Amino acid sequence: MATYTIGQMARKLGVSTSTLRYYDSEGLLPFVGRTGGGARVFRDEDMPMINIIGCLKAGGMPIKNIKQYVDLCDQGDVTIEQRLDMIRDQRDAVVAKMRELQDNLDALDYKLWYYQTADQLGSCEQVDALPDEELDPKLRAVRHRLNH
Repeated sequence: MATYTIGQMARKLGVSTSTLRYYDSEGLLPFVGRTGGGARVFRDEDMPMINIIGCLKAGGMPIKNIKQYVDLCDQGDVTIEQRLDMIRDQRDAVVAKMRELQDNLDALDYKLWYYQTADQLGSCEQVDALPDEELDPKLRAVRHRLNH
């Protein structure tokens, strides 16, 4: 069984050593072994859980909830339903955040179009005077959202 130092595992996962230390300090890595001197000893089997911890964190799940998830995993199959609920809730939160980000991206795309068109036409007033019917439907929808 291969083992890795914190630096080696960090490189394998594409994260910083400080990230792994933080996860450990927050109690998210109870499965990681230690040497007699206290150094962390990582194994290949640790990678999936560390990756899902990173996924949950990147998706905005609070550390205390991630800790709860890790603790539930440690309890075994009797907690499958609870973990399923947590993953469903997190997925819903990520989907909602993606919608919000898509709305922001659409607004920025609209403003890019707006200023590029104003530059071509010579003024913002001329862009504002363009009738809705001449706009792409997506641009039209964003224009209405931003102006109402």
